[in-house]
Amino acid sequence: MAEFVTLDLLEGAGARRVAVLRIARPPMNLLNVQLVRELAAAAETVAADPTVAAVMLYGDERVFSAGDDLTELADLSEDQARAMAADVQRDFGCLARLPQPTVAAISGYCLGGGLELALGADRRIIGDNVKLGLPQIKTGLIPLAGIRRLALLIGPGPAKDLVYSGRFVEADEARTLGLVDEVVPPDDVYTAALTWAQRFTDGPARALAAAKAVFEAGPHGLDRAQTEWSALFGTEDRRIGTESYLADGPGSAAFVGR
Repeated sequence: MAEFVTLDLLEGAGARRVAVLRIARPPMNLLNVQLVRELAAAAETVAADPTVAAVMLYGDERVFSAGDDLTELADLSEDQARAMAADVQRDFGCLARLPQPTVAAISGYCLGGGLELALGADRRIIGDNVKLGLPQIKTGLIPLAGIRRLALLIGPGPAKDLVYSGRFVEADEARTLGLVDEVVPPDDVYTAALTWAQRFTDGPARALAAAKAVFEAGPHGLDRAQTEWSALFGTEDRRIGTESYLADGPGSAAFVGR
């Protein structure tokens, strides 16, 4: 059983479910190696579950995550840090590897490793009182997993400003930068993220996974698109979607997730 991460599968109106991964290490949901490993393990469980249509990552109504647990890092030697870096970096990317669409529902603070986790989501929804940032530079460190993804998301210039300064960003600037996708009142964060995730409970799971794989392929996206597109012709959802589109127009397909 995980100590710092919970996994809930929410039944809804669609054929499949939304999985909610929750960071549960109060009061500030600081990230240590154990928590990140538990989150990656929960993500692997969700990835293998064909009944899950979309995934939401949440902290609680007060704070998403205030960042890294520096007490764990303070006494690491260079050799110890090197030994753990690859595994921790991979675990931080667990949302990006999921085949399902993912959304981070962010309340309060989303700092350091918390923001690095959120950057791996397909969508970020925040409360209008949120503060985001990558303050690792102020501890003499850098983000382990978020620099490249941040640069791709908001451009290298703004990304360098955030990483080099370690400054906090409030909701309006985060939206302007493209760091987040939607800003809502704080009490509406969970509901707004769940509403977005529920859009996919009747969606074509294989096609959504294929599209996500192409986005994640980065500079190799053109080649990956050929592979993914061709493979979809062997799926039941492609047959259903094409036949229903031709017969009744868009939005008429009853996809089965295969």
